Amino acid sequence: MPAGAETPDETAAEAAGRLNSPPGSLYDYIRVASFSLAADGRIDQWSDRAAALLGIPAEDALGRSPVEAFLPAELRDGADRWFTEILEAGELPSGADAGGRVGIVPYRSAQGTPAEGLAELYVMPTRTEHGGRGALCVVVDVRALRHIETDLAASQAVFGQSPVGFLLFGTDLQIMRANERFATIFGGTADSHRGRSAEDYLPRAEADRLNVALRQVLQTGSPVTEMQLAGAIPGQRDGHRWSLNLYRLHNRTGHTIGVAALGMDVTRRRNAEREAASARRNLALLNEAGARIGNSLDLETTARELLDVAVPRFCDLASVDLYQGLLAGDETPQGLADGSAELRRVAFSSAVSDAPVAIGGQDTSEPTAVGQVHRFPFTSPCADALRTARPQLIPGGDGDSPRELGVVVQSTLAVPMVAHDTVVGLVQFSRTKGSEPFGERDIALAVELAARAAVCIDNARLYRREHERALILQRSLLPPGDPEAAGLDIACRYLPGNTATEVGGDWFDVIQLPGHRTALVVGDVMGRGLRAAAAMGELRTAVRTLALLDLEPAEVLGALDEIAQGLGAPAGTHGGARSASRGRQSADESSDLSEIYLATCVYAVYDPVTRRCTIANAGHLPPVVVEPGEPALMLEVPSGMPLGVGGEPFEEIDVELPDNALLALYTDGLVESRDQPLDEGMDAFRAALADPGRRLEDVCDHVLSALDTHHGEDDIALLMARVQGLPAESVGDWKLPAEPQSVSRARELARGQLVTWGLGELVDTTELLVSELVTNALRYGEGEIRIRLLLDSTLVCEVWDGGLVQPRRRRARDTDEGGRGLQLVGLLSLGWGSRRTPHGKTVWFELRLPNGGSPPADPVEALLSLY
Repeated sequence: MPAGAETPDETAAEAAGRLNSPPGSLYDYIRVASFSLAADGRIDQWSDRAAALLGIPAEDALGRSPVEAFLPAELRDGADRWFTEILEAGELPSGADAGGRVGIVPYRSAQGTPAEGLAELYVMPTRTEHGGRGALCVVVDVRALRHIETDLAASQAVFGQSPVGFLLFGTDLQIMRANERFATIFGGTADSHRGRSAEDYLPRAEADRLNVALRQVLQTGSPVTEMQLAGAIPGQRDGHRWSLNLYRLHNRTGHTIGVAALGMDVTRRRNAEREAASARRNLALLNEAGARIGNSLDLETTARELLDVAVPRFCDLASVDLYQGLLAGDETPQGLADGSAELRRVAFSSAVSDAPVAIGGQDTSEPTAVGQVHRFPFTSPCADALRTARPQLIPGGDGDSPRELGVVVQSTLAVPMVAHDTVVGLVQFSRTKGSEPFGERDIALAVELAARAAVCIDNARLYRREHERALILQRSLLPPGDPEAAGLDIACRYLPGNTATEVGGDWFDVIQLPGHRTALVVGDVMGRGLRAAAAMGELRTAVRTLALLDLEPAEVLGALDEIAQGLGAPAGTHGGARSASRGRQSADESSDLSEIYLATCVYAVYDPVTRRCTIANAGHLPPVVVEPGEPALMLEVPSGMPLGVGGEPFEEIDVELPDNALLALYTDGLVESRDQPLDEGMDAFRAALADPGRRLEDVCDHVLSALDTHHGEDDIALLMARVQGLPAESVGDWKLPAEPQSVSRARELARGQLVTWGLGELVDTTELLVSELVTNALRYGEGEIRIRLLLDSTLVCEVWDGGLVQPRRRRARDTDEGGRGLQLVGLLSLGWGSRRTPHGKTVWFELRLPNGGSPPADPVEALLSLY
């Protein structure tokens, strides 16, 4: 068909447009020229292209033979014969192989410059219009031919051998050519895809994206790289993703031909990247869970920390239910085996709704509120998860009705919380419509999250149980109710540390001593937990035992020091032996103080008759005294070493306290915390005691409210006593010589004092017991005898002498005439005892005051019972 003629499928206008289109052909890419030879073998026509290609103008070539015009001299003899054979050949052959020869020759310009290149010379015999012989010669630059051969081979590789899909889109965005790889994927032959568009292979939205990109490349010439497209391959159900690189094609003259598209199926790579990203995300989530979950020892806080990690990074909704029995402190909750026991919802979190949403297999579609106790139906997946300790994937909302709230649950993972082979509760993770459904990797991650939280929750539960037990133990060892003491108004407070800290070893005690004296004790065992509380109990018991021996405060602390060393020693090792061996040990072999229960303690004994207080200190904070009209003052009591260190004696001081003076003993938790240094706390404590005139209970409350007592870092013990003293009219005090007449004189004095006090019912008993004690003082004691009667809540009689031998009660035989005096004292009195004094001893007895109830013991009956 002639060039420019209409094809059967195009209109005249389209044909005209084709004729007028910008030039572009194979000749734009190769260097080709022609010339012709006359019958005599000389050049009779020389084209402009020949002049440009060979560098020989027409005037230098016309009339000369080609050999002379551009061939090197060494090739001219052979070339002359070659051209002669062509020109003198006989009849020209017909058909496709009609005459002509091809050869490769070097060429140079007429000026004889060095060879400029190689040319392929194609000589074809011709006939002139007069029947003469001639030849048409075509010269092609060999280098251009080789480039074309290489380009053709590359094109063939792209379209026939490349493993990458290739498409050539025309300017009308239709496929001009597709390679074999593309045809293999989408079916048919490569030619069958000609004329198709993006809509034939991709969904509408993806096809529109591709068309926009093609137009952009056509208009701007800027390539588009790594364009991601999603679609499907005919005959396959799974979706695919491709990565396309688009660039514009144009010919040698710059005319745009179309857009080339190189595409690769990146579905596997995409899936692998998603798996890797998911694995990295899960690993980061687990790392965050390890860092955030379990920072507190509170059950509810730990559950909320789990949900803070999971929502919204892992799921859209989540809740935590714990067995009600475990929360109540039971060792094994009721119904744990069948999964239908009562649970309490302790935490809920949502990234899609502010209102609660029913997300699990509950017995109703109503959402469970935080703090509500509920049960899962026996046949529900949640109950099955609790029974089997295996996660359950629940499709949909499982009977929920959250659509009214605009939330549609797609699926739920019910994961039991297992710690130490014990199911402690259930966590539910839910994803709503639009989120990616749970996969196997998600289930494994959910199990790991639940397991980590379960261990932390179980640890918190065990800690809470131990904390409560230690607190119960500690409270049981403190004085019950409001302690009472003669001559003292007492108020006390004890604040345990919060559940985030272990129970400490703080304690206080009020001990009634003979003679209406009172021992006030405040101590602090260093350390925390159940063992510290138990050590505190042992020390408190030891203090009470030593106090009843009526030892001086410094002696009490010395004995306590030995006991504290024994508490830290291995079984069978005596604390004193450890202390004795301490000096024989070298520095490298010395005992480790961490094995010893160290404690601080203040021990004070108040005598309401003399208004004197004797105080000894073992490494504790000094007591504070507030006298009427004076500022609060810290007593300068020598601060000895803490109990358990050993090797240092303790000192004591005597302080006279006037009536209405206030004495305060306390532990360091009251005046020191992380945010309050000790000096600032002591200043604040003294300032809070500036007005001691109010009721003592109010003073305690004011101190606790004025100081930082809610930090919960340590236990707080506060013991306050206001001095009242015994009035002079409640004391009878006499001295008698060491002679037999003093026995009767003592009876007379006692009788007269009791009558004055209106205690006639106690006269007989008191006379009898005074006679026994004075008689013993005469018989076994030394020096002057002193008798003192004290009236307060009970009647106390004390007999002093200078002897050091302590009376000992023994059981008299029937034939013995004596030995029954102390037995009689024990039968008739409320209590009796003996204590050492700096100059001898004191023997005392105590009688209960008549209160209109049962009459006092009959001395006659008591005497008869001894014989």
